[in-house]
Amino acid sequence: MHGFDGFGGGWMMILWWILIIVAIVALLKWAVPSSGRWPGSERQPQSKSALDILKERYARGEIDKDEYERKKKDLLN
Repeated sequence: MHGFDGFGGGWMMILWWILIIVAIVALLKWAVPSSGRWPGSERQPQSKSALDILKERYARGEIDKDEYERKKKDLLN
């Protein structure tokens, strides 16, 4: 008899495909971190400090230099 003929050969082919699928799933579980995101995917931005936000507001022109200096002094004290 040939390797994949008859009753036993059909089961061998099914087991072969199951093994391939299990290997692919295991590889994906290993490649994807526990957070469920792909490596290199977009990450959530880190929270900014109050001083960083103040600097951005000053840079955008939302507050003037006097207000910036006053608030900066309050934050650092």
